[in-house]
Amino acid sequence: MSENHIQGTRVVVVGGGYAGVMAANRLTQRAGLDVTLVNPRPEFVHRIRLHQQVGGTGNAVVAFREVLAEGVRLVVDTVERIDAGPRSVVLDQGQVLSYDYLVYAVGSGSADPSVPGAAGFAYPIATLEEAERLRPVLEAASAPVVVVGSGPTGIETAAELAEAGRAVTLVCGGELNPYLHPRGRRSVAKRLARLGVDVVDGPGSRATEVTRDAVRLADGRELPSAVTIWTVGFGVPDLAARSGLTTDALGRLLTDETLTSVDDDRILAAGDSAAPSGLPLRMSCQAAMPLGARAADTVLSRIAGEQPETVNQPFAAQCISLGRRDGIFQFANRADVAVRWKVDGMLGAKLKETVCTSVVQHLAGEAAKPGGYRLHRMGGGEQRQERLAAQDAPLALDRTA
Repeated sequence: MSENHIQGTRVVVVGGGYAGVMAANRLTQRAGLDVTLVNPRPEFVHRIRLHQQVGGTGNAVVAFREVLAEGVRLVVDTVERIDAGPRSVVLDQGQVLSYDYLVYAVGSGSADPSVPGAAGFAYPIATLEEAERLRPVLEAASAPVVVVGSGPTGIETAAELAEAGRAVTLVCGGELNPYLHPRGRRSVAKRLARLGVDVVDGPGSRATEVTRDAVRLADGRELPSAVTIWTVGFGVPDLAARSGLTTDALGRLLTDETLTSVDDDRILAAGDSAAPSGLPLRMSCQAAMPLGARAADTVLSRIAGEQPETVNQPFAAQCISLGRRDGIFQFANRADVAVRWKVDGMLGAKLKETVCTSVVQHLAGEAAKPGGYRLHRMGGGEQRQERLAAQDAPLALDRTA
């Protein structure tokens, strides 16, 4: 194995998603930093367009040159292990990268399904590889499609396929997207009905078994399915746990409120794979990019000998596309609880498209002008502080070294 020898302070960012790219770009604002981004793919995956990749209505792949700062070195490989003692990461191809600071931003993927048959017969779509595997299967099948899971991914996928003329059943496993306000839920249900999606919700709608050609529910119903798409739950890679770092029950790296690992003040976490104070934020690009910026700011503060700021992350909404001509922008309060206000219909679709476009623009803007991103500095995270205060033993670590 070889080891890199780089002059200056070395920062390795593990993961090239929303959080990792934002952190890497932001770090380049300080002269003398050598920033390396390790990612298993040579392209950036715009995950909130994966349902379009599946439906053939959009592209979820963006060239890194469009979103990554020129000063960031991209290494296309997978991190096999983090060695916190010698401050190095071992890559799958055998290379060893030394670091002075590490940003852990490995993101999330599909959770291992516990439902019998789901692993063998259902198709998850949480990653680009999964979406690309599903696309030709759909093209070859003309019979009904069953989408299991009624969160944003499930709803968007069902709507996208139904709008293309497919017979689609959406299995909710309970209530249709519990996050939504009842007014928003009714709006989504009406649009899905207009598209011809058969929404199966309520008691007994939980999938209990998947076979090659059917989905069985808790109440005994059996739904014919030529293709079953699985959108239930997310998991995170086990890299942190395999490396001996402290994680939460799901495997997210446990940090304090500055996003610093509880084990090592040279390791930061951001995005879906971070669990600040054991109170992780909702998995979303809405949280990932601000967390990436906050992790980078923590690194820069430590290098400067200053006290880092803490997470102050408000939420504003959840937006869901319902095909190419409809959508919903569900407003939420700062504690990320949906309120009665919504924008739906064609305007909702335009707002969703604006969000998808602006995410890439934010990353590209930070690449062109590091330090320009400001959304992570917005006020409104008071509810988080109240939740922290209510914990028996909040992780309020004070490190400046």
